Amino acid sequence: MTLSTAGRLILDLAVIVTLARLLGAAARRLGQPAVIGEIIGGILLGPTLFHGELTQALFPAEVRPSLKFVADVGVCVFMFLVGLGLDRGLLTGQGRLAVTVSLSSTALPFGLGALLALYLLGDHPASHELAFVLFLGTAMSVTAFPVLARILTDKGLIRTPIGGVALAVAAIDDVLAWSLLAAVAALAGGAANPWLVVLALPYAAVMLWAVRPLLARLAERRAAAAGGRAAGAAVLIAVPAGLWLSATVTDRLGLHLIFGAFLFGAVLPRTGAPRLRRRALPLVERVSSAVLLPVFFMIAGLNVDLSSMNATACAELGLILLVAIGGKFGGAFLSARAIGVRPRHSVVLGVLINTRGLTELIVLTVGLQVGVLDRRLYSLMVVMALITTAMAGVVLRFVYPPERVRQDLAAQDRTAGEAATEAEDLSGGSATKTTDPTGGPAAAAGPHPPLRQERS
Repeated sequence: MTLSTAGRLILDLAVIVTLARLLGAAARRLGQPAVIGEIIGGILLGPTLFHGELTQALFPAEVRPSLKFVADVGVCVFMFLVGLGLDRGLLTGQGRLAVTVSLSSTALPFGLGALLALYLLGDHPASHELAFVLFLGTAMSVTAFPVLARILTDKGLIRTPIGGVALAVAAIDDVLAWSLLAAVAALAGGAANPWLVVLALPYAAVMLWAVRPLLARLAERRAAAAGGRAAGAAVLIAVPAGLWLSATVTDRLGLHLIFGAFLFGAVLPRTGAPRLRRRALPLVERVSSAVLLPVFFMIAGLNVDLSSMNATACAELGLILLVAIGGKFGGAFLSARAIGVRPRHSVVLGVLINTRGLTELIVLTVGLQVGVLDRRLYSLMVVMALITTAMAGVVLRFVYPPERVRQDLAAQDRTAGEAATEAEDLSGGSATKTTDPTGGPAAAAGPHPPLRQERS
């Protein structure tokens, strides 16, 4: 009995989701984020094993367009959630440190990646050499904000001062990476009419400075009129429609669907429709992580072929890892030390922002789609994304052991208690000036133990 296309699609989805759940659970048991196992699952379903025979049997040509559509929906929903989760409050009290580290940890790997691209052009000729050079620099500069947040939570670092700094750096890195990738996609000739790309900047400006305030006023008005109860139904209709419209606009401008999805998430109001945020968004996140993203991993894995790895490919992988890890770590460590952050915390920061994960995979997929990467180099870059994400949890056990984390958290609690006691003793509305690790005003959320070295 031959399955229909719809039946085959349902079967494929079941296989993908089951494998993703099993390998994700295995990764968590090994102390790794679930995304490691899910990406490996995508590679295992690709042509790396059995010369692609398994891939052909599981995913015949007639169902691949449908799977690609589901993957595109998944990555757009993910990017929408990333944009929605960007928190400008992360920079409160530590903006100078976060911005400095982010710029240096983006500039150094970008420059090294561009130099590596010039070397690799001999074996990986590109139709647009400048786009290839800029893309490889961009790919080396990525930090995965969502995966990093999960690692910090799992390791108990989310409340530590260095964890907060790492999150802020990763958030800025994300914005820089998407901006650079948009420029590369436009340069690679993704638009039928290249002049349409010029409209991307005015579109982003309209979304940030016109649509965002308008949506905020509408959400507040709707929530006030409905008492926060009926607002959810209206927003449930408006959010998918706005997401689709914004993704379509950037796609028509010659960029990519993900940029519109990310931008719409970034401009969506954080207040208003509390019922929607409490009930609908967690459901969307669960559907995205359990069903949609595993399909994206599978589609990405179909383009990864490691079966023909030879000495040349291994040497190229070694160079890629050296540039990727060394560039991010060196940029973060050196800039943090220059500001005065303690050596141990500087090392931890360099390790954390080397996390690439799903964000890197999205960047690489875009590069493959616009023709900047060939499949051989794409495969090596996916391996780099896996290694740099997996190494964070392993290295942290040695450079930032649990007992040191507990000491920092205890110091933070003591500092917060002392600040509260001091505030109670103040009279006449005066306040004692405190400083954050960067030397600026202390964070409104409460003082942190010093990351900077004591000065004699």
